[in-house]
Amino acid sequence: MTSEEAEAILQEYFAPWIRQLGLRVEEVGERHAIVRLPWSDDLAREGGGLCGQAMMAAADTATVVAISAARGGFVPMTTVQQSTTFQRPVTGKDVLVDVRLTKLGRTLAFADITMRADGGSDVTAQATTVYALLA
Repeated sequence: MTSEEAEAILQEYFAPWIRQLGLRVEEVGERHAIVRLPWSDDLAREGGGLCGQAMMAAADTATVVAISAARGGFVPMTTVQQSTTFQRPVTGKDVLVDVRLTKLGRTLAFADITMRADGGSDVTAQATTVYALLA
């Protein structure tokens, strides 16, 4: 799957409020995806940091991209579980969401997600997700 095909999935299969996050696919591979969550003052919480809800939504959405790449295209799926640990705030920078599939089964997919501020090496947040594959 190309980055352009993955971008088309973002536009076709997600709710308008997810599209408004402005996510951009930076890279897709056989079992991974890197998606950029652009900085926006509209996504900042009190104090100026990027809100956790936006990062969780980006991680969840990027997982769909990674699973779609691994499956050769979009298939219906739904989140079963997501756990996120926030380690440091992000202010004024894009966030790179790096998804790595750890297991892709017939009915379930598991992923580890690492989020970093663009240009930084420190982890901003980590997440794990489980998806049910519906087709």
